[in-house]
Amino acid sequence: MLWMFERAGKKNPNNITYQFWHQNNQTIVMNDKYTFEQKLKYIHENPVRVGFVDNPVSYPYSSAIDYSEKKGYVKVVLAK
Repeated sequence: MLWMFERAGKKNPNNITYQFWHQNNQTIVMNDKYTFEQKLKYIHENPVRVGFVDNPVSYPYSSAIDYSEKKGYVKVVLAK
């Protein structure tokens, strides 16, 4: 994965070596459950899209784990 972060870092003159996050920000108002679930699914699918894992639950740093029967590295409290 490090080579991917290095490749992204070289494309952006604001970086010294690596880039992990995209540097463009857009405000998205999540004022309903549908929008929230849509954005959460998008975030959970990112490691799958880039080829890190085959299933979002398999990525150890994702909160997708907490929506399954397993628990991840970071404690996530799910609203009911």
